[in-house]
Amino acid sequence: MGESKMPHSYLDAVPHESETLEKREPTDSPHPISRSIDGLCSLAGIISAAGLLIMTGIICFEVISRYFFNSPTSWSIEIATYIFVAIAFLGLSVAQRSGSHVQVEILVSRLDGPRRTQVELSACWISLFFVGVAAWQMAKFNYREYVNGTRDWGLLATPQWIPELAVSLGLILFAVSILGEIFRLRPPRSMFEQWIVPLISLVLVAGLLLIGNERIELFESGLTLGLVSIFVALFACAWAWSGLRIASVFALSYLALGLLYYALGDTSKLSVGLLLVGSLLLLLLAGVRVGLAMGVVGLLGLLLLFSSPNLAMLADRSWTSINTFTLTAIPMFVLMGHFLIRSGVTSDLFDTMTCWFGRMPGGLANASVGASAVFAAVSGSSLATAATLGQVAAPEMMRRGYSARLTYGVVAAGATLGILIPPSIAMIIYGNVVGVSITQLFLAGMVPGAILIGLFITTVLVWSVFVPGAAPKEESRRLGEKVASLGKLLPFLILITAVLGSLYAGIATPTEAGGVGALIAMLLCLQRKKLTVKLVYETALETVQVTAFIMLIVVGAAIFSWVFDFLQLPREMVEYVQGSNLAPWVVMLAIGGVYLALGTIIESISMMLMTLAVTYPIVISLGFDPIWFGVVLVLLIEIGLVTPPVGIILFILRGLSDSVPLKEIVLGVVPFVLIMLSFIVFLYFFPEVVLWLPEKMND
Repeated sequence: MGESKMPHSYLDAVPHESETLEKREPTDSPHPISRSIDGLCSLAGIISAAGLLIMTGIICFEVISRYFFNSPTSWSIEIATYIFVAIAFLGLSVAQRSGSHVQVEILVSRLDGPRRTQVELSACWISLFFVGVAAWQMAKFNYREYVNGTRDWGLLATPQWIPELAVSLGLILFAVSILGEIFRLRPPRSMFEQWIVPLISLVLVAGLLLIGNERIELFESGLTLGLVSIFVALFACAWAWSGLRIASVFALSYLALGLLYYALGDTSKLSVGLLLVGSLLLLLLAGVRVGLAMGVVGLLGLLLLFSSPNLAMLADRSWTSINTFTLTAIPMFVLMGHFLIRSGVTSDLFDTMTCWFGRMPGGLANASVGASAVFAAVSGSSLATAATLGQVAAPEMMRRGYSARLTYGVVAAGATLGILIPPSIAMIIYGNVVGVSITQLFLAGMVPGAILIGLFITTVLVWSVFVPGAAPKEESRRLGEKVASLGKLLPFLILITAVLGSLYAGIATPTEAGGVGALIAMLLCLQRKKLTVKLVYETALETVQVTAFIMLIVVGAAIFSWVFDFLQLPREMVEYVQGSNLAPWVVMLAIGGVYLALGTIIESISMMLMTLAVTYPIVISLGFDPIWFGVVLVLLIEIGLVTPPVGIILFILRGLSDSVPLKEIVLGVVPFVLIMLSFIVFLYFFPEVVLWLPEKMND
């Protein structure tokens, strides 16, 4: 989340032979189709960026009005939530165009150019079917809400079709942007091939409009005319733009999975659960974006695992999973982090840490740990911390003579603090999903975070002293110079005091605290004479992209977990665990192993949302505290991000380094992984380390 684009997947982080996918030679100027799609995405980006800034202004106005003038508004929460919904869905096309949606590329990245292109195209067409069906169902839902005159329960009694319209339009634009990606991957040659897809799309839309809300079933099979029309139309479009082979892969993928779901739908719940998980992993490995893969599995479940297909749930989950004020904290903290990076204060932070820690063994490495901790406190993202420190701290450490193992090991380990130390995006989502106080989760992460920082610093000290050549001797700084350097920390102190102080004092909600932090961070850019209209727009657009890819995962997970819940699979798992009479530590060990394994291939938030529907009921049934589990879960998924051989943060750092082999980065991070695993064991036996501060604040 720095000024350069943060790697969102293995492809961005790891150089490979297929940097340039096989594409047919483009014409001298962009094709009208490509130009039109880009224009629509740009318009969506402008609207979303403007909406984000307006939402930030509304949130800050509410805090000032309530706290300083004792005059709270009656509309701010409702309006801010609706704007957030619009940002989340209109931003989907923006994130698609910029390549921000999270993808598991552990297998895809190993393919050569032509084969990778074919896999990417197949993944796009598979995804497009889900997005098309979701957009169709949302448009129907939107129309019903308009006809029925449904209004919100809030004080404004807003007609629900108005904010829901942004969801419908966002999904339609998302489908269009996927078509744009397909066009860029392999532009069709002839004029007929180029224009047949837009023509088929228009005919399909007209046909769906004629069908309206009628449910026209075919052959008493549960399949409706609208669903089959979308499938046939996409098969024809795939044939026209990507060839018969890709079209066949698209069709056979759905037909094969459909037959499996239909055949196993009446078997044991364990078999159905394994089918859902297995098909999800298969789609992920095939290159389908994480949020879309969960959506595809959910779509097949809604269609084939129930006595009566329930596709309307696609619209319900898309709307209700995002229409919550709690999630609006995410873009606020992301925006704050982007403004801080662009202001340049993160470099000042690193300089101050170097000044104070420089003399001690491994001083610059310990400065990186401290900088990671403070940066985590304002960004809430491990990938952002890794990308930023990998560009700022790692080159400086290498230049001064630190070994590659210590350099990249400490940067990778420091990045794991990103979602443990508050404010944490992962904790916000966890709290929203399971219904736990986010403020309590933030408090719970502070003591473990501080202890982990101390353990990292101790590890660096021991490494620097006992491993020859790991760290050079740093020159000492005078006390006056150290004291003077503290002035550079003043912006962070103001920001942290405003954000965390307002949060824990009960003055502001997490969203409001994030909004105040974003405003202060923007004022820092102004104070440093870096604030321009272009900077504000680019920062807002980057925030929209990050927010959109997270919210796509939230929507996909909501659909996926609803199928799980409705089939009562979590309850079945809980009853199985209770009936097995396994010791709690055995169950937690198994759960920890699953998270560590998944963390090597799946981004942290995706993994959390994919698994909570099953793991959370099991953990609670064993008597563990939900706040304690939230902290332990965050630690587990963070360890997965740096666990060899394929932790995502390892590949981000490999992509940012010029000549450091991946082996050296892996060997450097192993000691820190062992420290974090040992720390989780410690928290199992001493849960009060996590729960002490939340309980103390409640007294």
